[in-house]
Amino acid sequence: MAFVGYLLPPEGRNWSALADYKANGGYEGAEKAVRQMKPADVLTEVKNSGLRGRGGAGFAAGMKWSFLPADGVHPRYIACNADESEPGTFKDRQILERNPHQLIEGLLIAAWANSIDAAYVYMRGEYRGAFDNLNAAVAEARAAGYLGRNILGSGLDFEIYVHRGAGAYICGEETGLMESLEGRKGQPRKRPPFPAIAGLWKRPTVINNVETMSHVPHVIRKGADWFKTIGTEKSTGSTIFGVSGQIMRPGTYELPFGTPLREIIHEYAGGLRPGRTLKAVIPGGVSMPVLTAETAMQVTMDHDTLQKNGSLLGTGAVIVFDDTSCMVRAAIVIARFFRHESCGQCTQCREGTGWLHKLMMQIEAGKARKSDLDTVDEITRQMEGKTICALSDAAAWGSGWFLRRFRPEFEAHIERGGCPLAGVSFEV
Repeated sequence: MAFVGYLLPPEGRNWSALADYKANGGYEGAEKAVRQMKPADVLTEVKNSGLRGRGGAGFAAGMKWSFLPADGVHPRYIACNADESEPGTFKDRQILERNPHQLIEGLLIAAWANSIDAAYVYMRGEYRGAFDNLNAAVAEARAAGYLGRNILGSGLDFEIYVHRGAGAYICGEETGLMESLEGRKGQPRKRPPFPAIAGLWKRPTVINNVETMSHVPHVIRKGADWFKTIGTEKSTGSTIFGVSGQIMRPGTYELPFGTPLREIIHEYAGGLRPGRTLKAVIPGGVSMPVLTAETAMQVTMDHDTLQKNGSLLGTGAVIVFDDTSCMVRAAIVIARFFRHESCGQCTQCREGTGWLHKLMMQIEAGKARKSDLDTVDEITRQMEGKTICALSDAAAWGSGWFLRRFRPEFEAHIERGGCPLAGVSFEV
């Protein structure tokens, strides 16, 4: 039986209006939580569900919530990441544009479970339509008594504020996001202290992204045991895969964790263009290591399997390359992006991203030496695990794993004095 998703309305429908959302079970989870469950029981249910963050790291949501101090320190906040700047990722936008009350309901349940005073949704600045849509939904929810003072007679006072960013990738990193929300330059903070202890305005703060919070109403409404029937033992539930690249039907596909990548590409996304063969796949956005075609056709899309095969699930952004793609060109595009988006705070990232982009350009132009490939490899290894946030690691993985898994193509650029794929070589 085909899996029926629950995060996005079926057949392209839009449930932005409160009446449409409630007609399809909306706010039943929130009413159950607030009227029938103690906050500790809600937290336990989320923990038992195995719900992991859908923003990249895959950390257990309930475990993250449990890190908040139990001594009643107030105010305490939720910082909801709606920045979605990872290239290839466009699932949160779909939720915000078509099902915004689901996010509001998830935030409300999280507020009840953790005694939260307010949530700040930090949204990518380019998402103007989603911004307006979510604000309209917040106003509807407030008018209906789901936000404001004494929500559903529970004694909980809770508000949601929507804040637009200015398009900086680094503000998708949780502490950079908080710095920006507080009115400062978006630069990651050193930790400890961690956000659960000293987050927004040095107060206890929960940080989850849009999709993670959107699963919460379903976990509470249908139960942790139901949620665990979907996906795998260690990657429970479904997620929205954003599929793009050289395929016939790019788009968003909500599927259980553990779905074979082969199936996502060839069945859901319609396969490759006629006459083309698969060359490579990035399984989770450009900050995740690339997979060869052989590996991609064998893996399932869950955290453990991808990690065992040399990559990570990330944001579930599947980027497909066929045999016309130049791997050096792909590495240049990624290197240029991370060079531009580095905040410059850490030397390894600031200097390393610049060197990687320059060396990749030399390789593309056929002006590099083979020893430069070893230099690229050395630079990437010096960038990993040595900075405040993971942007340096992401840049290193982008360049380093394209080189390691497609080294003959990099060598061919040097030997032939340019790109061996006619019509692909370009300037950045």
